[in-house]
Amino acid sequence: MPKRKQTPDRPNRDAAAEDTGPAVMPRIIGGQFRGRRLLYSGDRRTRPMKERVREAAFNLMDTQVKGKHAIDLFAGTGALGLEALSRGAARATFIERHFPTAGLLRQNIQTLAVESRTEVVAANTFIWFRRQPDLGTAPWIVFCSPPYDFYVERQEEMLALIQGLFDHAPPESILIVESDERFDMTLLPQAETWDVRPYPPAVLALFWKPASA
Repeated sequence: MPKRKQTPDRPNRDAAAEDTGPAVMPRIIGGQFRGRRLLYSGDRRTRPMKERVREAAFNLMDTQVKGKHAIDLFAGTGALGLEALSRGAARATFIERHFPTAGLLRQNIQTLAVESRTEVVAANTFIWFRRQPDLGTAPWIVFCSPPYDFYVERQEEMLALIQGLFDHAPPESILIVESDERFDMTLLPQAETWDVRPYPPAVLALFWKPASA
């Protein structure tokens, strides 16, 4: 897919409204489970990607979600992987090390009755990926949305993780990295091939792996 220019999008939601008030249960935005709410503890360590940013990411991917294997790293509520299933992904793998949050994630999966198409791994994402898990040969959609501080405090590990995903993803995979402005996106592998878009305070970078790779 051709590279897009780095230009800000103008979502139709009021960004400030999402940053005030008590924790709101995230919802599925589109597809089969559109409008369904997900359990969320309100713990900022497991903050979900904001709905306006999630909607933008899925709008960019459009129908390319269908049939792919969603891999939701630092999964939290599982909103990203479950959104992918709602929009036609074949299956989803969720990695979440915080046991109470992983428990809520399993409840969200049960509520949507997608147990047969999901796997929840309660593990450290960095260690899990270094063990080279068998993720099959179907193209991936990888959601890498960790706590933003990881890009500062654990930058070397984050770059190694992203490089490994970049190298090992099957052809036609999509990689999505969410950070804030503190992370230098030019550090991404083959940085010129990523579509980088700001949604303050978030920044999204998307990479489409060619079919011929």
